[in-house]
Amino acid sequence: MAPQKSSKRRQRKNGFSLLEILIAIALVALLASVTLKQLTGVFGDNQNQAAQLFIDGNLDLALTRYRLDVGNYPTTEEGLNALMRAPAGKEARWKGPYLKEPPVDPWGNPYKYQFPGARNSFGARGYDVWSLGEDGVESSDDITNWSTK
Repeated sequence: MAPQKSSKRRQRKNGFSLLEILIAIALVALLASVTLKQLTGVFGDNQNQAAQLFIDGNLDLALTRYRLDVGNYPTTEEGLNALMRAPAGKEARWKGPYLKEPPVDPWGNPYKYQFPGARNSFGARGYDVWSLGEDGVESSDDITNWSTK
């Protein structure tokens, strides 16, 4: 029976105890949470930049193409949906869709749109487009097509 005891001891020395496994899992979870918090900070700034690039690039291009085809920007009532479906009475000149799907900001909220614009540098000839930003309410952190500085 002596050989059996030594084999049991060898098996225990070769493996990890439940306590050691739990400690290892806790350490991995702690490292993962710290890493995710760091990545959230890095990507948070990129979301603002992505929203600004979409407003200044893609949305501006789509609205300009719409204006060239139809003759003017969509009204506030028609909104940005006019870039996906022809508004009533404008079907003959509309050559869209100018966007594949309704535009939403990086936080999943629809972009706000107004024409004629009240805040952009072109006044009544231009349009206002903005994202409410991460907080989802109109405030100083909104991402806009006009200068807030």
